[in-house]
Amino acid sequence: MKKNECVMGIDVGSVSVKIALLTKKGAVVKTFYERSKGTPLEKLKELFKKIPKNIEIKGIGITGSARVFVGKVIGADLVKNEITAHASALMKFYPKARTVIEIGGQDSKIILFRNGVPVDFAMNTVCAAGTGSFLDQQASRLCVPIEDFGKLALRSKKDLSVGGRCTVFAESDMIQKQQAGHELKDIINGLCNNLVKNYLNNVAKGKDLEKPYVLLGGVAANKGIVKAFERQLNSKMIIPKYYNVMGAIGMAFLVLKNLPKKTAFRGCDFSKYNLKREAFQCRDCVNECDIMKISVCGETSHIGSKCGKYG
Repeated sequence: MKKNECVMGIDVGSVSVKIALLTKKGAVVKTFYERSKGTPLEKLKELFKKIPKNIEIKGIGITGSARVFVGKVIGADLVKNEITAHASALMKFYPKARTVIEIGGQDSKIILFRNGVPVDFAMNTVCAAGTGSFLDQQASRLCVPIEDFGKLALRSKKDLSVGGRCTVFAESDMIQKQQAGHELKDIINGLCNNLVKNYLNNVAKGKDLEKPYVLLGGVAANKGIVKAFERQLNSKMIIPKYYNVMGAIGMAFLVLKNLPKKTAFRGCDFSKYNLKREAFQCRDCVNECDIMKISVCGETSHIGSKCGKYG
C-alpha cells in the first residue's frame, strides 16, 4: 500500500483533544475533535486508532495545557504554547485578522495582529466565568443540551442581565432569575451576554481591539455567544471553517517549517509504548516540587521540576 506522507498537529486542551493531519504541501487532510472527559491520553489513544493506515507521519507537533506530558509520551518533534500555535494557523488562513478571540474549556485568550504580525496577547486562567466550562456547567444545571444553548439564546427578545464576574455569583443570580419566573431562553441569553462581558472586561481589558474579529474555540459553535460578541463589539465575527482545531492545524504548519529528517514520533499504536508513570515530591529545596517520572519505550524523563534538578 502506498503511503501518504503527512505531518500531525495535536492540541491537548483541558476538555478536548484535537488532531490535524496536513500534507507536506500544507493541505488539510483530516481533523479530529473530541471531548477528553478528564482523560486526554486515553482519548488520544482512541483518536490515533481512527487515523487511516495509509498515512505515514513524518513530523508531529503538540500544543495545549497537557502538551509537555503528552509530548514526552508520544515523542513530539515540536512543543509550543497555544498562542504560538493559533498565531501560526491564523496567518495562513486569515492574514488580515487584527483581533483573535479564542475561548477554550478552562481558559480564554486574545491575540492582536497588526500587518500580519502578532503584537500583543493575553490569557485568562484564573476564573472559569469567561470560558466554555462555565456554559457547560450551567447547561447541565438547566438540563439543556449545550448544543441547544445558542438556539435558545437567539429566541430571546429581552436583554436580561445575569450578572457576576465569577461562576459562583453568576450561578446565584441565575437561580434568582429562575425563581422570579423568567423564561429559560431569556436566562440563557443573559448567560451568553455575561460570558462575553466577562471576557471583554477581563482578558481583553486595556487592549486596542480592532476588526476584523476572528472567533476560535469550541464556544464559536454557540450562536448565542457569537451574537453577544457581535452586539457588544458592534461588528461581525469571522468563524473559520476549522474554528475548533486551529491550534492543532497551527502546530502542523510549524512542523512543516521545521520538518525533521527523522521524526521522534513513537507511532499510533500505544500498546508498544510500555508506558509507566510515577509521581513523587522532591523535598531537596523550598520549592517542594511535585514531579512526574515518565518511562516510555525505555526512555525516562521528568516533568514539574522548577529548579531543573529533574530535567
